[in-house]
Amino acid sequence: MTGGRRRRRNAIAGDCDVPLIKNRYGKGRVRVMRIHRDGDRQEVSQLSIKAMLEGDFARTFTHADNRMTVSTDTIKNIVNVVARENTGLCTEEFCQVLARKYLDTYPQISSVAIASHETKWSRLSFDGKPHPHSFVLDANGRPTVEVAMTRGGAPSLVSGIDGFAFMKSTQSGWENYVKDRYTTIPETADRICATSMVASWAWSAKPESYPAANSLILATVLKVFSTTYSRSVQDSLYRMGEAALAAVPEISEISMACPNMHFIPMNLSAFGLDNNNDVFLPTDEPHGQIECTVGRR
Repeated sequence: MTGGRRRRRNAIAGDCDVPLIKNRYGKGRVRVMRIHRDGDRQEVSQLSIKAMLEGDFARTFTHADNRMTVSTDTIKNIVNVVARENTGLCTEEFCQVLARKYLDTYPQISSVAIASHETKWSRLSFDGKPHPHSFVLDANGRPTVEVAMTRGGAPSLVSGIDGFAFMKSTQSGWENYVKDRYTTIPETADRICATSMVASWAWSAKPESYPAANSLILATVLKVFSTTYSRSVQDSLYRMGEAALAAVPEISEISMACPNMHFIPMNLSAFGLDNNNDVFLPTDEPHGQIECTVGRR
């Protein structure tokens, strides 16, 4: 028997010469989106949770004894269960309830550390009225400008926005598409629709104010997206482009590329809970990539 194998066997048998000074473990980057409904108004809360446990777990490290240790997958599942049972709590209250859930469920846990990072979505307003289910990401987007100029010709000017994220928590569907033996996604008439858009628009004339015209374009596409039912991202993009051209006559075309920001409904049936479109797993890989250009005749 080699020395390495002998030392490993001795460690498992309990002959441990090196002390375990400190240990903890848990689950990180548990991403969860909660939707809370209050009549027509919906609140969204997208969190990334890190849950770390300390307690009677030393023998898992020193003696390969897992009998007291809770699986990290279970730690993740409890985040989703607590999210489903507490859709309306603010982040501070939610994290406290989550920590208490671990302590109440497992007596071998002596302490819990919960860290949360929130992806903040701000509610959109139209005509001075807050919209019930449409949002934009805080600190959103990077304005872009591209100019091409020759010595003898007129300059070409394109403005745009990069990474402009927006979302609605309902009023979007995906139905009546091609289905074959490779198709697994089910039809739905009620889903979250979210994207991080890259868009550009070409100027054919100088507006009275470029900043004001740019703001009007964004406001127009957001209003169309937010206030009309979306049969697909393709459907929404075309109508958004159509409305932008009508709102700002100084642009000749608008191009939009929209990767889906997916929110996958969590299956909570193993815990005796329905979902009711309240708890989702946020993910952006792989994503659908929808692109189009809408121009004038």
